[in-house]
Amino acid sequence: MERVVITGMGAVTPVGNDVKTFWESLKAGKCGVGPITKFDTTEYKVKLAAEVKDFNVEDYVEKREARRMDANCHFALAAAQQAVDQAGLKEGNFDPFRTGVIFGSGVGGLHVAEVEIPKLMEKGPNRVSPVCIPEMIANMAAAYISMRFGFKGENFSPVSACATANHAIGEAMRTIRHGYQDIVLCGGTESGVIPISAAGFQNMKALHTGDDPTCASIPFDARRSGFVMGEGAGCLVLESLTHAQQRGATIYAEVAGYSASGDAYHITSPDPSGEAAARAIAGAISDAGLTPADVDYINAHGTSTPLNEKYETLAIKKAFGDAAYQVKVSSTKSMTGHLLGGAAAVEAIACVMAIQEGVIPPTVGYKEPDPDCDLDITPNTAVETPVNVAISNSLGFGGHNACILLRKV
Repeated sequence: MERVVITGMGAVTPVGNDVKTFWESLKAGKCGVGPITKFDTTEYKVKLAAEVKDFNVEDYVEKREARRMDANCHFALAAAQQAVDQAGLKEGNFDPFRTGVIFGSGVGGLHVAEVEIPKLMEKGPNRVSPVCIPEMIANMAAAYISMRFGFKGENFSPVSACATANHAIGEAMRTIRHGYQDIVLCGGTESGVIPISAAGFQNMKALHTGDDPTCASIPFDARRSGFVMGEGAGCLVLESLTHAQQRGATIYAEVAGYSASGDAYHITSPDPSGEAAARAIAGAISDAGLTPADVDYINAHGTSTPLNEKYETLAIKKAFGDAAYQVKVSSTKSMTGHLLGGAAAVEAIACVMAIQEGVIPPTVGYKEPDPDCDLDITPNTAVETPVNVAISNSLGFGGHNACILLRKV
């Protein structure tokens, strides 16, 4: 089987619109949470989000074309362009039919539906935009990426809520490992800071509803009361080690393990036993031919909800046994908020950079310990320590669990 390596990365996040800025912000403990500016929150309980800032889509997409896309595609194309540029992919150094795109979104262009449905109800069917459907469907980011770069290999879009991007990365790894593709662009995107998302999530009591950004997204803290919506995209170029070496590409890390599972329990709550999530974690470690003691860092799903961290901690303990107390853990959602379908992609990038620089990004805003969350969660300040192996957990609504393991090359 082919070994699979990462040769390019791109990110658009609430704390930076490229990988360098994003990573420097994480190391510095910079929090991207603030008052919502994208719509009037007067009638909403939720007041905060982690919005992308100072992003100019015209740096990546021609203005006329951009008007025909939802913002989730704007973010995706920007991240993909960065990743392709970093990887040095250009005509002649890859086979387009062996270069694929596996890139997901939790809901795609939900804002388009939010805008077009009132037109239908108030003004009739003839006033609905003719590009409503292609703007709305969740696979369109993957489609635009393939069209932009001429990638004609496998092309599809996983949709598994908050686990979307880890499924994309894991399936891309398997596709290359087993020889179906040489290169796959993978990751996820979301543009969910919109009225319908805020209303839906707040009414299911999933969102933090306070107005102080410093204690809003506080994973593992006893005061945590709901997640903070984020937005943005992350993209990684995965490539077979053979192909990367043949074209002289820079290699940033290896995707060495992947495993996924389903809770088969509830539409929003994780399984209190943590059994399926633990199996995904243990499966990724086993897939890489390693043991729990080999893992230096876990980028936790860590959403800042009462149930997630309690049960994720239990799952880590089940998967790691005694080694659970030796591994460094943090949740970068404390800084980025929850990018939903894009979350795991930017968190994978954080893991790669942790490996590259030997730095564990912190869990910021942490003040009050929770006895149910008694792991080493790297509170408030980054820690310098060698990182050879990192794993990233993703646990999505509906019980979708996906875990990837990244290794130093």
